[in-house]
Amino acid sequence: MIPTIVWGTGNVGRAAIRAVDAHPALELTGVLVHNPAKVGRDAGALADLDRELGVAATGDIDAVLGARPRAVVYAASGDIRPADALDDIVRAIRAGAVVVTPALYALYDPRSAPPELRDPVLAAIAEGGGSLFVSGVDPGWGNDVLPLLVSGLASTVDVVRCQEIFDYTTYDQPDSVRYLVGMGQPMDYQPPMLAPTVPTMVWGGQIRLMARALGVELDEIRETLDRRPLETTVQTAKMGEFAKDTQGAVRFEVQGIVDGEPRIVVEHVTRIHGSCAPDWPAPPDGDGAHRVIIEGRPRIEVTVEATDEGGNRSAGGNATAVGRLVGAIDWLVAAEPGLYDALDVPLRPAVGKLGRKYP
Repeated sequence: MIPTIVWGTGNVGRAAIRAVDAHPALELTGVLVHNPAKVGRDAGALADLDRELGVAATGDIDAVLGARPRAVVYAASGDIRPADALDDIVRAIRAGAVVVTPALYALYDPRSAPPELRDPVLAAIAEGGGSLFVSGVDPGWGNDVLPLLVSGLASTVDVVRCQEIFDYTTYDQPDSVRYLVGMGQPMDYQPPMLAPTVPTMVWGGQIRLMARALGVELDEIRETLDRRPLETTVQTAKMGEFAKDTQGAVRFEVQGIVDGEPRIVVEHVTRIHGSCAPDWPAPPDGDGAHRVIIEGRPRIEVTVEATDEGGNRSAGGNATAVGRLVGAIDWLVAAEPGLYDALDVPLRPAVGKLGRKYP
């Protein structure tokens, strides 16, 4: 069994605890939390399991890393604390751990990552013998391995389009939804996540990764953005009220331009209520879906709907992203120390999991 730590117990961390607990090759040996109110609580309770796991959460990073865990699922946010997230991850790698995380966007494609981000990671790998694999929580597989796999089924390919389409009505992450994305803010508010160049900073690595896999050269990466106001005040289950005439929907694209045309596209269509922007793409039903569209011959469309935590699609998306990361740990432990991307790490069948219940 591979001793594994989960660092952070928010939306991603809850799913990570469950995934580690259920994985036949992993053993949950520690949970790190930042919130003092969570210290001492059992991991099973933090992960919304109906039983205790016998692992108490702690805030003592030195003690946890001093025990030399073989793997760390870093589930703490990197959205508003990227420098701190990098420091934490480097610290875990230097302690010899294999680290998997969605927190460092620029390392979706390590080859194009800025040296100030990549170099500390490589130095930690050389010093401690750990590894790092970064894949997105939006989810990463929907913007790399799935579209690349599906593209191989087409005779000709004109455009590869990856869509995340979500209604955040039931999403429980108010800081990200209200302030990073700007839902419920005046239309003249500049959401940090939508500022020029930021979408490219976050999703550009996935565009470059797909271009490399498809064997094409990018002319450039472009961005498009559209925002819509709410036509009426709405009430959400998790985050309260969102007022009329404030931002209610966002649609943006990060486009990989090949020979002057957008050929590789990551598109997000996000609403705070299903009534806003009804003319934009919508999920088949429920509050969200991920979709891959291969425009070519034949035209291929694949829609993935995942649910978790009582039928919540946002939680389902998080869980599948975590499944990709946690499922890579035993492969990474067996591989040489290094900085890996989604093209390096195979997407494997659920060996040992079929019919398995949470222990």
